[in-house]
Amino acid sequence: MTGRAPALALVLALAACSPSPSAPESVELTIYAAASLRNALEQVETAYETAAPGINLVIATDSSAALRIQVEQGAPADVFLSADTAHPQRLYDAGLVEGGITFFAGNGLVVIVPPDNPAVIRTPADLAGEGVRIVAAGDEVPISQYAIQVVDALARLEGYPADFADRYAANILSREDNVQAIVAKIERGEGDAGIVYQTDALASGSVRVVPIPEEANVQADYAGVVITTSAHPEAARAFLHWLTGRDGQAILAEFGFLPPS
Repeated sequence: MTGRAPALALVLALAACSPSPSAPESVELTIYAAASLRNALEQVETAYETAAPGINLVIATDSSAALRIQVEQGAPADVFLSADTAHPQRLYDAGLVEGGITFFAGNGLVVIVPPDNPAVIRTPADLAGEGVRIVAAGDEVPISQYAIQVVDALARLEGYPADFADRYAANILSREDNVQAIVAKIERGEGDAGIVYQTDALASGSVRVVPIPEEANVQADYAGVVITTSAHPEAARAFLHWLTGRDGQAILAEFGFLPPS
């Protein structure tokens, strides 16, 4: 027994000096995302960090146009999630995207009005009425491009005036930085109507919805890319892949998003 004690002591001493297995290295992924994704991404963040231990998501939301410009100017984003395909395509064409463009969601459009609906907007045709105050977004914000498509399609429907698009444009009261700013103004009664994504209308408890006829509506296509300057491109690709998978799509659907077209 006494002869084995020194050997045992040596083993214990070596074990104490040996490095213990290191914990997985923590990776921080910065996600730039369209403002209309804000609420859904709060739940995505919780779910993904549970599914991928060691990954921490840092999410910044704004208009897709503003975020694309920030990426072009060297902002340290890993993933860019846009409310359209045009802004990711511009980054791709500029050589700022690693890999391709991934479609991950769709969205519909609706007209929203304040709860008391002071302008008495019953159908989108009423957006051309005299004195109607329309809150819109800047020209490069994706919702503006989708709204133009909807307005042009409405102008071709029976019962709509031929100059509907011109009347709509003349009624635009202000242009906001992103779609959530449109919703906020309508909630406060600072405008009579606005065209927004159906997900933003669902998330607000302070607006009324006026549907857009199916034959004039459009689907907004959301696309994401991995930025070439990402310090963690493999982790960024893994997140984008997860978002298009069962768990990511289930969360997006819960917030009213459609499957990618």
